[in-house]
This record gives sequence, C-alpha cells and structure tokens, in this order.
Amino acid sequence: MLGCMTALSIAFVPGVSPAKWVRVWRDRRPDVDLVLLPVEADGVTAALEGDADMVFARMPVPEQHHAIPLWTETAVVAAPKDSPLADLDEVTEQDLTDVTVLDAGPVPADVDAALDLVEANVGVVVLPQSLFRAASRKGLVSRPLAGSPGTRVALVWRDEDASDLTEEFIGVVRGRSAHSSRGAADQPGGTERADDDRPRPPRAGGKAKPANAKTVAKRSATKGTGAKSGGGKNSSGRGKTPRGMSGKPKRGSKGNR
Repeated sequence: MLGCMTALSIAFVPGVSPAKWVRVWRDRRPDVDLVLLPVEADGVTAALEGDADMVFARMPVPEQHHAIPLWTETAVVAAPKDSPLADLDEVTEQDLTDVTVLDAGPVPADVDAALDLVEANVGVVVLPQSLFRAASRKGLVSRPLAGSPGTRVALVWRDEDASDLTEEFIGVVRGRSAHSSRGAADQPGGTERADDDRPRPPRAGGKAKPANAKTVAKRSATKGTGAKSGGGKNSSGRGKTPRGMSGKPKRGSKGNR
C-alpha cells in the first residue's frame, strides 16, 4: 500500500528498558518503524497474541514461546531508610529472621502497593533491583539479598511472528554487526567454532593431502589478510536457523505491516 511503512513492535515489562537496542536499531534500520509497547508483567502472552512481535519479559515464560535469556537481575530487599537493614552492605536470610517479609519475591504481584506498605514501616519486600529503581521511592533503600538467584530477563517471541525483522532484531540484541552473518553462537546454548589450519578429513573415496610447509605458509598468509576460504561447508559463516525462523516473513506477520 502506498505510504505504508514496515513496522516492528517490541513490548517490555516494567523495570526492563530496551533503550540501548532501540538506538542501535533506529540507526541501522531507519526505514522500519520500531513501536514500543509497555505491558504488565503478566501480560506477555496477551501482548504476543495482540500487537507485539517480541517481548522483553522475566522468566519463566509459557513453554510454547521461544525465549533467549539475556541477563540476570539482582534481587534486593526494600526497606525504610531508618531500618537496621539499611546499615548493611547486603542482607542474608538470617537478617530477615526477626523482620516481617511482606513479599519474598521474586517479583511482587503489585509492586507499588507492596512498596507503599514498606514506606508505612509494615515490613520489607524482595524484588528485582531494576523494579526498585524504577519505582523511585526516596524514603526507601535497597540492599542485595545474599544467595538469591535473582530473576532472568529474556527476549520472547512466537513461531507465528517470526520474520526477517525479528531475526534481525535478535541480531541487534546479540550484538551482531550490521553485516555479520548469524552463527551458532547466536542461538540459545550455541557455541561458535573458529576456523583453523588443521587438515580436513578426506571425502569419500579420496585421500587426505599432507599439510606441507608451503601449504601452511599459504594458509597463514591468507588468514593474516582476513581472506576466507571458498571451500568447505562452513566457509559462509552461516549457522542453523532457529525453529520458527524460515528467513522469509510470513504472510500476515506483525513485523510486516
């Protein structure tokens, strides 16, 4: 349609900011309108079933969704500034023995209501540090909770919404350059294998050629100039495509309005 701009919609839960990736995307793909959609912590599935192509969410997420874990948030104890806990560098389970813990986390169902009770000196609350900072409560302090595993933040999407654009956005989040190819290291649990100068195994019915000094010198010179071999299965640097990403946008994808 004339005048219609391709768009990609990214949702995010409270306390999680996609700002640094948004800047990279808008510099790299100014032709694609990036729409940001703030959603509630329990609204991930509804967002994906609605307008969002992908969501920055806290794990766990429904098993039917794809998720790439990105980082772990620190769990903190929110307490009044005049609380004895405020004098500690970190809080242990033992320190909480004689304290009323209103919500032990990992994420309170209603963060604002929970922090209201903390400000009223009713008790303390455990929550992700990013949520505490986002709440900006000047009368409260936060201290890391020792031994807590924290919360994992992940980029989440569905098979139905996979497209060239979602694949490219994953590359931005993974730190790939604009011209790099997607390899195994960009897949969950994947590893990247570097090329080396070891002789390749012979093909069926063939014989392996010894790597003489002249061959090794030629390989070293080629590697030093940054040139890539044109032979071999992995010379293109491309890895396997994750399930749900065919490389072509699906008809009706939200990423291609």
